[in-house]
Amino acid sequence: MARDVLFRNGVVRVVWRCDALFPDSCLDITMHSRTLHVDDLELICRHREAMFRDAGKGDDVLLPMTEHFRAWLGPRLRDGSYFGYVMVDEGVSVASIGLMLIDWPPHPLHPLQDKRGYVLNVFVEPEYRHRGLARELMRLADAEFAARGVGYAVLHATEKGRPLYQGLGWSGTAEMAKVLVGVPGGVAG
Repeated sequence: MARDVLFRNGVVRVVWRCDALFPDSCLDITMHSRTLHVDDLELICRHREAMFRDAGKGDDVLLPMTEHFRAWLGPRLRDGSYFGYVMVDEGVSVASIGLMLIDWPPHPLHPLQDKRGYVLNVFVEPEYRHRGLARELMRLADAEFAARGVGYAVLHATEKGRPLYQGLGWSGTAEMAKVLVGVPGGVAG
């Protein structure tokens, strides 16, 4: 069985071609992409929480994180500083990606720019995985950053997401992180 994924003007058509002996196993799905709206706040929160749950995080961290993320996200959706895309199948949102521009000083990797693109909250509902949707969301992200004049972007990958991103040309960086002891809200993990 082979898969063709066709993307044009916000329409995604996934066609699974299969052996003529088993025509019932063939699949033809048409989905649409659209930009995120202010009304997508709960969808984004749900997808973000599910993404971290898939990465092994528990409710002890996720529930307070989502509460604070919701309060953080609302104003940013309204002012457009958090933007992105949703993939929709028959009116149901099945995948999404968040994007931001972050203020960053000119750097050897982008010596003439004071911004970086930032990709976050890439999530595909489990029953829609392995159909090319995350790849299409990443293509939309690349195009959006290019349209905004940003030539360098970063993301933090889960173990599950790392092969996809590497296959799209993303590479590891020298970034390190530390939880500062005694600072409220920091959680080791």
